[in-house]
Amino acid sequence: MPNIASILKSEISRVARKEVRAEMETLKKASVHHRAAIAALRRQVSSLEKELRNAAKGTARSARASEPDESDEGGTKRRFSAGRLAAHRTKLGISAASYGKLVGVSGQTIYHWEQGKARPRAAQLENLASVRGLSKHEVAQRLEAE
Repeated sequence: MPNIASILKSEISRVARKEVRAEMETLKKASVHHRAAIAALRRQVSSLEKELRNAAKGTARSARASEPDESDEGGTKRRFSAGRLAAHRTKLGISAASYGKLVGVSGQTIYHWEQGKARPRAAQLENLASVRGLSKHEVAQRLEAE
């Protein structure tokens, strides 16, 4: 005859496992829901941070644009166009390194200006303007002199 204590013990452990399994399912569902909510909040925070950075850049740019430069007081304001720089260099038929020698910068800098990756400073804009006024013959003479 089976021992009542062992039967009772096995029945209690079976019921306990069943209860624990049911509780674990609800906890797993809650955990999945919480993880999804956390991921959504992280995405939202990152988009808001990106928006904040863009807004900060915009205000910094507008503040810089509204401030008058010291060099603007004495002369005319120079504008820069990457496409026109590339077209002028092509028209002269010289390399970026040679054009850089005329302006007083490296050939890599000229390349970056033409690609729009960088912009020249005010003093460099003046040098560009002076080179812009030269003919092909004058450019050749200056390059030979250097």
